[in-house]
Amino acid sequence: MDIRPLRDSDLAELVTIYNRVLTESTAVFSEIPVDLDERRAWWQAKTARQYPVLAATDQSGLLGFASFDDFRSWPGYRFTVEHTVHVRPESRGRRVGTQLMQALFRYAQQSGKHVMVAGIDGANLGSLLFHERLGFQRAGELPEVGYKFGRFLNLVFLCRRLDQTA
Repeated sequence: MDIRPLRDSDLAELVTIYNRVLTESTAVFSEIPVDLDERRAWWQAKTARQYPVLAATDQSGLLGFASFDDFRSWPGYRFTVEHTVHVRPESRGRRVGTQLMQALFRYAQQSGKHVMVAGIDGANLGSLLFHERLGFQRAGELPEVGYKFGRFLNLVFLCRRLDQTA
């Protein structure tokens, strides 16, 4: 497996992974599919601001991707980022997400960031455990602030200082 910056040639597979996440899970509180042009604009906006979009690939193609962005736009939050990581379902359990996150931690540290935030559906125990194994700690829960698949969802925030080892 190779972890590297996303390339334009990866975008079609990224769209497939992301839209599958949208239709099959509560990992993203949206049900609106994206298209190639939208994701290309998303990717270009991130890279223009020097924020990474990392790709995990092997001979079969794109296994997953990860990125981060500002947690909030006010200057006092400039050392805090919120991340996203998504892995193709058939590639889960192969440490793809872990390797993407470890690379993302390094990139965030090199960029002068101090804390990384995760926002996760409170019922997504797999994602909560994944993040806790990576050193994230629960920081709070906002009950029923999200809505998807006909039900309200709790949003759990987890934080990880980037100067720690995992």
